[in-house]
Amino acid sequence: MSIRNLLASADQLERAVVISLFTWRRAEPSDPVDDDERHGYWGDAYPDKPQDRIGSRLWLLRRRSLTGETMQDVQRYADEALAWMVEDGVAQRAVARFERQGATRLDLYVTLTLDEGQRQMQFDDVLGVINAI
Repeated sequence: MSIRNLLASADQLERAVVISLFTWRRAEPSDPVDDDERHGYWGDAYPDKPQDRIGSRLWLLRRRSLTGETMQDVQRYADEALAWMVEDGVAQRAVARFERQGATRLDLYVTLTLDEGQRQMQFDDVLGVINAI
């Protein structure tokens, strides 16, 4: 499903996942960036809890080729972005899984384990979303 279609019909849980994955989290000091801009959500300047940050660092991959190393970073950044859902008790477990579709496309599958069962979401062409294609 495309992000645009999902947002039009999304419930709060789906929106939380979309915001977690596709809002630009501030780059870490050790992250390579193109210039001095580390981006990030402005609200993170005033977190409710120390080090509580919104979004993901997936945006850092926007100029990288789809290699094994890139896919490891995609996995790490997605896991990092969804971790709050478990820490805050929204889900018992949050799992992100990617499937490569050709040379330049990655589809993302998120499975949340909730009290009432599992909830699955699919995001097509994650790199296209990051690159605003």
